[in-house]
Amino acid sequence: MDRVVPLPETLVQPLLAHLSRVCEEHNADLAARFGTVQLPFALARKYPQADREWGWQYVFPAATRSRDPQSGEIRRHHVHEQNIQRALRKAARDAGVVKRVSTHVLRHNFATPLLEDGCDLRTIQELLGHKDVSTTMIYTHVVRRGAHGVRSPLDGLPPDPSPAPPARRV
Repeated sequence: MDRVVPLPETLVQPLLAHLSRVCEEHNADLAARFGTVQLPFALARKYPQADREWGWQYVFPAATRSRDPQSGEIRRHHVHEQNIQRALRKAARDAGVVKRVSTHVLRHNFATPLLEDGCDLRTIQELLGHKDVSTTMIYTHVVRRGAHGVRSPLDGLPPDPSPAPPARRV
């Protein structure tokens, strides 16, 4: 199941730079008579040239080309999920984390700050793709604020830019 999450503003420029490099790599693959991807369903028949178009290429392509087991064509596939898992485990080791780390920890590191910032459970439930809100409620044990951790709604308002009224003499 696909998930939809907000793209952090801080990642927009790095993502655009990454896509520019991927586009250059795709153009080099095309020049070398590669650069196709396997299209979903019957789109390959409906749009026979679409497999070469930039819009259909992977955002995170594999570093090397490989033979497609179905068609026998040499093409670049997406980066394999094991590569992401290995990189995350290495980063955890390098950071001195001794617990077992998997990509699932990224879900926790996404949901917990949302809760801490006061995001409602239903929104987090939708973002995480949980069918039942009780599954999302598991994340509440991490926050541990209690009644004294609740912020006043007024604390989230921007400061009033108008000057304070002059003091009255009595």
